[in-house]
Amino acid sequence: MLTPSQIRDVLDYDVETGVLTWRISSGTRKAGQKAGGIALEYLSVGIKGKRYQAHRLAWAHYFGEWPSGEVDHINRDKLDNRIVNLRVASRAQNGANCSLSKSNTSGAKGVTWVRREGKWQAQIMVGRKHRHLGYFDSVATAAAAYNDAAIKAFGEFASTNDVGAAHVR
Repeated sequence: MLTPSQIRDVLDYDVETGVLTWRISSGTRKAGQKAGGIALEYLSVGIKGKRYQAHRLAWAHYFGEWPSGEVDHINRDKLDNRIVNLRVASRAQNGANCSLSKSNTSGAKGVTWVRREGKWQAQIMVGRKHRHLGYFDSVATAAAAYNDAAIKAFGEFASTNDVGAAHVR
């Protein structure tokens, strides 16, 4: 694994923009050119035959040490590698700060329509266990229940719903 010093030898890091650039020209890459490309929704950079996630490189470059856990993007934008947007997180904390699933049809995280009840169900997963939070007449009320549970379970890492934006069926 590269040391932070080795990272600084080959890359510059702009804390304001989160952009990594090459320090020296080599082959087809030029000094000052943005480093990396998108792979699996994250920016990654190839150095000495190995690929590194740009957010982990940015962390090591800035702090002088590799992160002790996962690196979470606070605003959930996987390409925003500004240091103010990065924080060390456990796997559970990082998972708690995720965006709305593409398969979600309610428009609210943790909320699904239950036909047999004729109501919206709120649920949350904590410690790999689903917790039923109740049945509700509106998406907004179910989303608020999810928000309360997420804040209690995950604190600053909780990704909550904008209750006003949730549509009502």
